[in-house]
Amino acid sequence: MTNLPDPNTPMGLSDLEAAQRLKQDGYNELPTSKRGGLLAIALEVLSEPIFLLLVACGIIYWLLGDRQEALILLGFIFFIMGITLYQDQKTESALDALRDLSSPRASVIRDGQKQRIAGREVVRGDILILSEGDRVPADALLFSSTNITADESLLTGESLPVRKVSGNSQTPIDHPGGDDLPFVYSGTLIVQGQGMAEVKAIGPQTELGKIGKALQTVTTEDTPLQRETKDLVNKLIWIAIAICLAVIVIYGLTRGNWLQGFLAGIALAMAILPNEFPVVLTIFLALGAWRISQNRVLTRRMPAVETLGSATVLCVDKTGTLTLNQMSVHQMVAFKDSPFNAYNYDLTLHEREALPEAVHGLIEFSILASQKDPFDPMEKAFKQLGDDYLANTEHIHKNWTLVHEYPLSPELLAMSRVWQSSDNSNYVIAAKGAPEAIADLCHFDPNLREELSQHIQCLANQGLRVLGVARGKGVHPDVLVKNDLPQQQHDFQFEFLGLIGLADPVRPTVAQSIKECYTAGIRVVMITGDYPGTAQKIAREIGLNASNSVITGQELQEMGDNELLGRIQTVNIFARMVPEQKLRLVNALKKNGEIVAMTGDGVNDAPALKSAQIGIAMGGRGTDVARESADLVLLDDDFASIVQSVKLGRRIFDNLKKAMAYTLAIHVPIAGMSLIPVLLKWPLVLLPIHIAFLHLIIDPACSIVFEAESAEYNVMKRPPRDPKIPLFSREMLGLSVLQGVGVLLILVIIFAIALYRGQGEQEARAFAFTTLIVANLSLILTNRSWSRTIVETVQAPNPALWWVIGGAIVFMGLVLYIPFLRHLFRFSTLHPLDLGICLVGGMISILWFEWLKTSKKSK
Repeated sequence: MTNLPDPNTPMGLSDLEAAQRLKQDGYNELPTSKRGGLLAIALEVLSEPIFLLLVACGIIYWLLGDRQEALILLGFIFFIMGITLYQDQKTESALDALRDLSSPRASVIRDGQKQRIAGREVVRGDILILSEGDRVPADALLFSSTNITADESLLTGESLPVRKVSGNSQTPIDHPGGDDLPFVYSGTLIVQGQGMAEVKAIGPQTELGKIGKALQTVTTEDTPLQRETKDLVNKLIWIAIAICLAVIVIYGLTRGNWLQGFLAGIALAMAILPNEFPVVLTIFLALGAWRISQNRVLTRRMPAVETLGSATVLCVDKTGTLTLNQMSVHQMVAFKDSPFNAYNYDLTLHEREALPEAVHGLIEFSILASQKDPFDPMEKAFKQLGDDYLANTEHIHKNWTLVHEYPLSPELLAMSRVWQSSDNSNYVIAAKGAPEAIADLCHFDPNLREELSQHIQCLANQGLRVLGVARGKGVHPDVLVKNDLPQQQHDFQFEFLGLIGLADPVRPTVAQSIKECYTAGIRVVMITGDYPGTAQKIAREIGLNASNSVITGQELQEMGDNELLGRIQTVNIFARMVPEQKLRLVNALKKNGEIVAMTGDGVNDAPALKSAQIGIAMGGRGTDVARESADLVLLDDDFASIVQSVKLGRRIFDNLKKAMAYTLAIHVPIAGMSLIPVLLKWPLVLLPIHIAFLHLIIDPACSIVFEAESAEYNVMKRPPRDPKIPLFSREMLGLSVLQGVGVLLILVIIFAIALYRGQGEQEARAFAFTTLIVANLSLILTNRSWSRTIVETVQAPNPALWWVIGGAIVFMGLVLYIPFLRHLFRFSTLHPLDLGICLVGGMISILWFEWLKTSKKSK
């Protein structure tokens, strides 16, 4: 028998005391390998190939005696570094915000109130509230324990959970290992039971913190998109090296100037190297996860950001996700001796009236079968009902002492609590749980079960959650001294008192969100432990596509795999399910080729959350185990947040595709105008300083501008993306290269005409470069959307876009009309008519893509 100490809630620390200890001891976290400061990040940036090439160019210009060009290149290095550091800082800030959100949560008592705080904010002396499925945030001494067992394999290697007992404040803390210790340890898992504990050690002082530096570094695998991008970048790098070497050799052999040939080769390398791709991907994934967190959904694993847009099925729990998880008692069915003699009472029809005596015992024992200070919404509803109707009566027993609790188990979905009355004259046993489990405890025969099912069905068809309540025959304390309590609930003799029907209102946003899912080609599957009638009533209320076909947990258990694969294609309601059966549903859906998002909150949900392509844990009511197994954590447990995250996932992938397409497209004319003059023995068009200038536009455009783009108008009006189609698909690569080739053709024509009409090398270069800048900005504008024209998107808000465009125009004006800069760039002055030609030429280069978008819309 496990005794529970005084159930009165302790005061705990005050907020002021907690703040002082936090300042004194620091955060409750293990030392980690943190990223270096500003200098370390700057050195990391300088090691990038593009910067090394700029430095090489600066050295060559210095050796050639062109100090001004070398200094300007150095200035560009610092300018581009500033942009890169800004991007890096923005990414790190987003990741830091996510790390704060993803910190394990802890329930504590401060100032006598329960609080849910980040685990890193737990301090010495805090009172922890521990429940099944919780990850222990710090080493602590148990002073209140009900059937607690803990998994300490992380610390001891023991595969079986160990039993815990209560201790007192004088008990010295001991090392983990073995049963009947009054200590719980940081990082271990509460497998069963509940209790309260006082924190004795945090952070490095915990047993986990003493393990060593093995836990200081956490390595993460690349996501599929990152691997795909790395493969493409590696291929392009080898191509760039080969072409650059060829250019150096050709230039040196044909013109006899090997130093200029080396500069031409470096310029071409800078033009071809796709150094933006990895940066863009990192920024998009980090900021994408941050954006998703603004919708109250925490991303625990980055691949989930990529996969969200591909989800084809959302498997969701009814309670708390589709509904508010705010229970209230609506109906009661009190039995007198048996279900054949039942008294039905609809509370909604008698809200302000005194309760009839017939239901008093049913309410009394539903409260006794619950926690004194309940957290569970159903238990809260029972307590509220008692407070409203039976306060100050003999049916409310605030001074009784809890002696023992028999917890819920997968084998018996019922729990019992043993109380000692205030006069110590008797032990009273109260039980509640699934009506079938209570019927089992009461040893109902088939006839009684059949009659009971009629009452259950009647309540379920009204959309109510149904619980059974029973009373065990009292036992005198003297008997317990000799024989102790029985080992299991079945050893008591129970009397079935009746049924309670609880209503849980549907979230107001659910119906619209489900409609949005269907428009987006996403199927919604409801999984619930309630009866089929309850589930079908809720399904009709929220607009869930569901015929009268429902699969129950019992039917699923008896069903073969092949039959399930067929039935699961059309059935959208699964009722009377237990968490262990979710895994089978997930695997069946996956075998049918679905991309599954699955919600869960309990310890037993963890396997299904891990198996699903997108596991979604409940943040408000979920266990730590479920959260650790999931890819996403739903901070407000709202179904609408899942749908908005899917929408954001599609937007993120769309924008990533646009950014990559733009980056690839703009590199084509840059590379072409670096290579073609060498092959045709023309004067060089692009020198390193020109390419460095272009990067001032390209780098912020491909990351900050495209990342901030709003969603396409049809983002939730099209089927989910096929995850088998790569980001760099043939269509994407083809259209990107064609965009770049279109710009390149215009540039070659303009440069050739200007050169052969005798306007001189510098004017021809100014013509070509100005046209390239206009074409670059046009590529940014046209790639903002692959379905809407520039005219349609120009009013869409994107402040970063206009900063980039405005900055490019101002810098270009300075370069063309300030003599010092014009000389450095090897330009001559362009007249208004010349500028008009450049403007028209740059815009013409992308007109075909605008026409393509218009023609696709008209089909």
